Amino acid sequence: MYEFAYTKPASAADAVRALGGEDAKALAGGQTLLPVLKQRLNRPALVVDLAALGLSGIKVGGEAVTIGAMTTHAAVAASVDVQRAFPALAALAGGIGDRQVRNRGTIGGSLANNDPAADYPAAVLATGATIRTSKRALAAADFFQGMFTTALDADEIITEVSFPIPLKAAYMKFANPASRYAMVGVFVAKGTAGVRVAVTGAGQDGVFRHTAMEQALSRSWSPAALDGVVTPADGLNGDIHGSAEYRAHLIGVMARRAVAAAG
Repeated sequence: MYEFAYTKPASAADAVRALGGEDAKALAGGQTLLPVLKQRLNRPALVVDLAALGLSGIKVGGEAVTIGAMTTHAAVAASVDVQRAFPALAALAGGIGDRQVRNRGTIGGSLANNDPAADYPAAVLATGATIRTSKRALAAADFFQGMFTTALDADEIITEVSFPIPLKAAYMKFANPASRYAMVGVFVAKGTAGVRVAVTGAGQDGVFRHTAMEQALSRSWSPAALDGVVTPADGLNGDIHGSAEYRAHLIGVMARRAVAAAG
C-alpha cells in the first residue's frame, strides 16, 4: 500500500463533492479497488467510502425490483422478496464469487466497475434495467460503454438499480473454477418488451446483447430454437482458460440451459 487520504461522507452530496476533487476514487464493497491498491495498479490521492450513505435496501413493488447501490450480493441472494418476484436475479447474486465476496461486494460497485466477466451487467442489459445515479437515470443500453467503462462521470455515483420483472428469466454461466468469474454467462429474459439475451464474460468489450438469439427465441421460446444460431468468434475473448472459438460454443450451451431453466 501507499499513503492516500480517506473520507467517509454521510450524505450523497458530500460524496459527490469529494469525488469531484482531483484523483479521487469511490469505495463501495472494495472487491476490486482494494486489490488494485495493494498491487499499485491504481494510486488515487483520495478514497471516498460510500458505506455511510444509506444506499442499501431492496424494494419490490408494482412491476419492478429496485435495489440500493450498496446492497450486497448476499443480501440480494437471501431476499425472500427477490426470490419470489425475480428468482433469476436472486440465483445470479448467489453465484457471484465466494461467500466472502458476496458479503462485501455490492451491486452498485459491480456495475460501476463493469468488469467484462461480471454477472450483474448481464441481468441489467437483458431486462432493460434503469441505473439511477446522483445526477440522472440511465438506461442499460446507454450505461455500458466497453471494458471497465461506463457512462458515469467522475463525480457521479449509482444510488439504485431498478429491474423490470420479466415473465420468464434465467442466468447460466460457465465459471472459472478459481475466481467464479464468468468465462461465459448468458442471461435470457422474456418480458412485455420482448425477448432479450445478454452475454457476459465472452466479449472483448464486455457485456453485449445477442440479437440473433433474441430473434430465434421471439419466434419460439425453447432451447431447440437456438439450434441453428451460430455465434461468431470474432470479437470474443481468448486466453489461457479458453479460446474465442470455445467461448463462442459455450454461449450456445449456456443460452440453451438458461432457456430450459426459465421454463
